[in-house]
Amino acid sequence: EGIGKSISYDLDGEESYSTYLRRESAQISDAYSSSDRSLSELEGKFRQGQEQGGREEARLGDSFLGLLLHARALLRETRHISSGLRDKHDLLALTVRSHGARLSRLKNDYLRA
Repeated sequence: EGIGKSISYDLDGEESYSTYLRRESAQISDAYSSSDRSLSELEGKFRQGQEQGGREEARLGDSFLGLLLHARALLRETRHISSGLRDKHDLLALTVRSHGARLSRLKNDYLRA
């Protein structure tokens, strides 16, 4: 009787060892399928994360490149305007000197007369 109880305890309530093994095998198969499915989902999410990261990096790179090109255009325009202002400054300085010379001549002519 003790051996019978021990065997029935070992078989977890099943009538035979083969039935017990089939049930255990089915449970192991279900667990394997479940873990395989979970791993597949994780791989899919990992790929999606990598693709999103790549797209985000590309978008940041494009954004940075756009800002860089815009800054370069602004610097080019500033340099052009600065050059134009330098030319205008030189022209204005010449004009002031010319007017100064003319005023000086007029003043001298007035003082002589």
